[in-house]
Amino acid sequence: MSKQPVHTAPATDDRPPARGAGLLVVAVYVVFALAASARAGVQLVRGAAEAPLAYGLSGLAAVVYVLAAVALAHNGRRMRRLAWTAVTIELLGVLAVGVLSVAQPDLFPRDTVWSHFGGGYGYVPLVLPVLGLFWLWRSSPGRVARASESR
Repeated sequence: MSKQPVHTAPATDDRPPARGAGLLVVAVYVVFALAASARAGVQLVRGAAEAPLAYGLSGLAAVVYVLAAVALAHNGRRMRRLAWTAVTIELLGVLAVGVLSVAQPDLFPRDTVWSHFGGGYGYVPLVLPVLGLFWLWRSSPGRVARASESR
């Protein structure tokens, strides 16, 4: 047995960025990142003290949408992990704020992106993380590789 070091080429991720349905999901996230950021910015500048919980949650939603949009647009392992995390936080946020805004409306004197399960945005904030998680699962490199091996 030779003790010569083994030299291999560095691993590179040469997969193309999102295409097809994935590109549509990314595009909707970009639109929501811009809309939530603008809404949160206006709310926080005009009167953060007026509804601190609601406006703070708008800011959180904006950050989550920006992170999700950037992470979903990339194929790297770390970005996919970030996407899974951001989209899961988004889903949990929509569900939690949706329930609280219906059960305890006095907590939310002003609406957020996630209030009433995203009703002010046509319930897209409720559906979008489900689509995002489905797309992440569907486009998983491990799942795709296993599927191609079984053919």
